[in-house]
Amino acid sequence: MKASRILLLILALSFPFHFCLAQTNDAPGCKDSPLIARFPGSTIYECEDKADNTFTFTDLGATHEDKTIEGEYHYLEYSEPADASPAQVNRNLVTAFKTAGYIFLKNNDHGQFTVHMGKTWIEADVTNGDNYKLHIVIETALTQDVVANAADLSTGITGAGHIVVNGILFDTGKADVKPESDATLQEVAKLLKGQPSLKVYVVGHTDNVGGLAANIDLSKRRAASVVQSLTTKYGVSAAQLQSFGDGPYAPVASNHTEDGRALNRRVELVEQ
Repeated sequence: MKASRILLLILALSFPFHFCLAQTNDAPGCKDSPLIARFPGSTIYECEDKADNTFTFTDLGATHEDKTIEGEYHYLEYSEPADASPAQVNRNLVTAFKTAGYIFLKNNDHGQFTVHMGKTWIEADVTNGDNYKLHIVIETALTQDVVANAADLSTGITGAGHIVVNGILFDTGKADVKPESDATLQEVAKLLKGQPSLKVYVVGHTDNVGGLAANIDLSKRRAASVVQSLTTKYGVSAAQLQSFGDGPYAPVASNHTEDGRALNRRVELVEQ
């Protein structure tokens, strides 16, 4: 039996007389996730669905690390029934996920936990007392809708001395350039081959999630990986390139929001 059906079944058997999947007083446009049934008697207060987004799961495992997952994102906030206690809601959710086979990466026994199975990551928060929240991310192949082109890159470098290169992608916490970056790297190569005298620093930047030393190291490895791709795969002269990692030291937006952190995770070309 699929994990989602197990979760639905467990909650249904726990409350057979008033179990339901939807109620007419849910927030407009909101519906339950197929992965987990609502606690019986709850109503959806708020929801959000994005096909391509990120969410940072915090304080995971023995090392208490943070992990940002990219993919299909869903947020659900439920108003709990008046006769239910937070402990009761938390216990039922924990039992359902355990029975379905999810791995618990965090469980503080106070109403907040993170579970993982395959490509699915879920954070549950029952700490408020009147409602509980679910953040759900299903890892998917990243899409890149905006890519750099050689003309825009040249204009940016000429005008400002540097330019952000949209479309160079990495997996979270890794330095290998993803295949989806090919179109952008081709444009960078076109720029540099067309201007053999142009020399640039390839600068990697990160957000501030995680340790400073780790982010500096990651930004250095990502910049070096871009340089390696440009020289070995696209034939750019190594004399035109030098890699540098700036970590979180030069943000272009606030790190307090997901959108801001996404902007800060970038690769730039800086004229030497």
